[in-house]
Amino acid sequence: MCGEYAPVEDVRVRKGMRVWELVEAYGRVHGFTAGPLWLAAEILREGVRESDTRFLAFTGNLVATGLRGLIAQLAELGLFNVIITTCGAVDHDVARSLGSKYYRGSFDMDDAELYERGIHRLGNVLVPRDSYGPLIESYVKHLVERLSSVKQSWSVRELLHEVGRDLRDDQNSILGAAYRSGARVYVPGIMDGAFGTSLFVFSQFREVRLDLFGDARELSDIVFASRKSLALVLGGGISKHHTIWWNQFRGGLDYAVYITTAVEWDGSLSGARTREAVSWGKISARGKHVTVYGDATVLLPLLAAYLVDTLV
Repeated sequence: MCGEYAPVEDVRVRKGMRVWELVEAYGRVHGFTAGPLWLAAEILREGVRESDTRFLAFTGNLVATGLRGLIAQLAELGLFNVIITTCGAVDHDVARSLGSKYYRGSFDMDDAELYERGIHRLGNVLVPRDSYGPLIESYVKHLVERLSSVKQSWSVRELLHEVGRDLRDDQNSILGAAYRSGARVYVPGIMDGAFGTSLFVFSQFREVRLDLFGDARELSDIVFASRKSLALVLGGGISKHHTIWWNQFRGGLDYAVYITTAVEWDGSLSGARTREAVSWGKISARGKHVTVYGDATVLLPLLAAYLVDTLV
């Protein structure tokens, strides 16, 4: 009855085991997140090899963690060449490149006490207030002064390219890595954070305008010129939707991997599995895709190490 299926296999680990061997062992373990994680690794490996356009979409909270350096590495190595993220990601990348220290905290800390001490809590990561908003505002003030002397209208991608130029010496900066590698960074929700709000404030004193259609024109050109496209989507929200939205116009992604902790039962885009995107044409019906449930801070290092081990 089950002869057409591969059997589940018992596995053992050994001293000195390589990450790629561990990930392949997950495929033999199969149940329950192990199987999808192994499939994600296989899809990403093939997708990176076969696709000329490779999207990496992620939420800003991840940039407050140590994953920041890993995401920068993926861009620097050229494994992904189009990044779509949030204003929060820009905030954290800029703040940390300018010397801010984020600290290890706990989900159970007293938030009223943290507020009195001038500390923001992002999950179990602590962000000192003075190392966040004021620092970003000061940077953006000088950025706007400089950019306004060059031209008045900037697409968000162009503007972030200039920020990447400023941060290029920080090996762990995502924008800096994108600048060095030539990856393009798009932030459709640029106003939803300290960086975007600061742009608005200082544009009252210097003539700088955002050309949102400029980003749309570039993304349109990118997707229509793509021979094959891949997307690794970490989390949900606008970065996820913007990635799959643009790919529907070329018949959908050829390869897609979602990593999420959200559920699909409330009908949210964040919880929607890859198969739902097929119904919209955002992922090709002939494409290879999988949804993996789990925390990206745990799963992404495994997948990244697998790709580095097998591709780089």
